[in-house]
Amino acid sequence: MLYADVILPLPLQDTYTYSVPKDIQDIITEGSRVIVQFGQKKLYTAIVLRVYKSEVKTNIKEIVSALDKYPIINRHQLVFWQWTASYYLCSLGDVYKAAIPSALKLESETYVIKNPEYASDSLLTINEQKIFNSLSSTKASKISEIAKSTNIQNPITAVKSLNEKGCVLLNEDIGSNYSPKTTAAVKLFRDFTGEEINTQLDILERHKKQQHLLFTFLRISENNKIVFKKELLEQANVTQAVLDSLVKKDILTIYNHEINRIDYGLSNIDAAHTLNIHQLKAYEEIKSTFAEKDVTLLHGVTASGKTEIYIQLIKDVISQGGQVLYLLPEIALTTQITERLKSVFGNKLAVYHSKFNENERAETWNKLLKNTETQVVLGARSAIFLPFNDLKLVVVDEEHESSYKQQDPAPRYNARNLSMVLAGLYNAKTLLGTATPAIETYYNALTGKYGLVKLTKRHDNIALPEIQVVNTKELRRKKLMKSILSPPLIKEIDEALEKKEQIILFQNRRGFSSMIECRTCSWTPRCQHCDVSLTYHKVKM
Repeated sequence: MLYADVILPLPLQDTYTYSVPKDIQDIITEGSRVIVQFGQKKLYTAIVLRVYKSEVKTNIKEIVSALDKYPIINRHQLVFWQWTASYYLCSLGDVYKAAIPSALKLESETYVIKNPEYASDSLLTINEQKIFNSLSSTKASKISEIAKSTNIQNPITAVKSLNEKGCVLLNEDIGSNYSPKTTAAVKLFRDFTGEEINTQLDILERHKKQQHLLFTFLRISENNKIVFKKELLEQANVTQAVLDSLVKKDILTIYNHEINRIDYGLSNIDAAHTLNIHQLKAYEEIKSTFAEKDVTLLHGVTASGKTEIYIQLIKDVISQGGQVLYLLPEIALTTQITERLKSVFGNKLAVYHSKFNENERAETWNKLLKNTETQVVLGARSAIFLPFNDLKLVVVDEEHESSYKQQDPAPRYNARNLSMVLAGLYNAKTLLGTATPAIETYYNALTGKYGLVKLTKRHDNIALPEIQVVNTKELRRKKLMKSILSPPLIKEIDEALEKKEQIILFQNRRGFSSMIECRTCSWTPRCQHCDVSLTYHKVKM
């Protein structure tokens, strides 16, 4: 007998075993999506962790159905999920929920309808009779609706019995949230021969606009190019009515063609991309350290051109047919970097983060599964769970940022650390880039665990700003602090104002607390002009 251990999208510590029906045994494999019944009421989309043969087991439920003809999770991902769950002390179900876009997780409801052909004298229990009498033969009812109308707490058993007796019909209405984006396209109604096309053109001699539209279609469709309806009507300069006439004559037909939601255009990888002498030196050092170390820290000062080095390294990986994951800590940063990367990599680039809607995220997931066009993925921390096929390089920009840490819900992971684990599974390299490395990262680099490459010169040799540390505690001891601003700062501000220059003063937080609240009635004092809570200052300045 064939069995499958599956991962459910629930915070459960164990996997659960189901038997595999004979009709789907050929398509069930590791990483497949299946529908299973868990408990008495719910159907869930589960991921198959392993498939194996065993002696017949008792009290084992069957898998209801398979959702795909191919697995949507690869073996590397399953190993990655297990490592993540073990290291961060969470369940595989937690990792499953965090990893897969919601559009790929299906929801289901069981609908029940009275069988209009039922004419048996089968004896029914009291609960079965109640349920049968409450049902309609024209309108289906949900299990939850049946429980409410009959006051039966758990009607599942009775409904199942009614179904076995032929009294009712069940319909598992499983609906997917994911729908591909389509646009109207035009094609020939059937495969016409060249002679038949010429005949149709002759027949349309009296209908010049229709003939012109067909000519335009044939011109655009050369070399098997897809003809979009909007493009065809614009180039032929005719109305929809003309196209409808050809459709009615069974010459052309309109259909929905699936398209990408995001189009970054053609790649321009071969364009000249020159690094300055300092960037080139750092680039060569990174390649050298990668020969010995799996992880390298690029410690480059602000505005030194680290992104240009990343682009060159990505080009090298793409030329070898590999894939690259480029992680950024904040979604806001991806907008800036996207503009730079799409001009070089075009549709080889995919962007993945929570601001994209579920259909767009699911489309990126499916593109990585089905084809090799996408070779560069730019994203926030959730992008580490994508299904890569041939990952060769992981770039973690601003590796020191706390935004790489997922706080809630579980798994509470650090994407920077997980990226190294992910790279290890694919035998890929990891590049950590920052101007202010985290203490643990810098320690690992200094002790030789990571490679270390320094980039100390800014682009175009722009001078670094002068930083002066002022000990305000010592100035207060000497009674030189007349206000919250130190004398050196006041002097610099005065000089800047005399030159008609501008000044920006940054403060980490104003006041002792951003708000106060009454313990009795929860009243909070707010600004009389707006709805902002007033800041509480412990000491009056």
